[in-house]
Amino acid sequence: MLEDKAKDLGRSIGQSEEYKAVKRSSDALNNDREATTILRQMEKIRQDAQAMIDRGEEPTGDMEQQLDTLLQQVQVNPAYQAAISAQDNFDKLMLRVNQWIADGIRTGAASPIILG
Repeated sequence: MLEDKAKDLGRSIGQSEEYKAVKRSSDALNNDREATTILRQMEKIRQDAQAMIDRGEEPTGDMEQQLDTLLQQVQVNPAYQAAISAQDNFDKLMLRVNQWIADGIRTGAASPIILG
């Protein structure tokens, strides 16, 4: 019973406008060569910095400056902005869904009747 309801909920979320917007904006971002290049560069610097931290070293100021510069570049990219906005809206939807689930759990725990 719970598995079926969970799958139904998942299907409903997958059909929501918020999810569709995330999917569209993610596809658009992945197809934006400039944005993906910048994001890959940022990830490489982050990985290098994490490796330094793992070795007990401090990341360099140059690495921090490079990240700041790349972040400024990607933040003005329309595909990146759309992806961030869509993800934010989807995250808000999921917070509401989780709240509805929590409300349902509280209601179910207080109810002596088992619904099937």
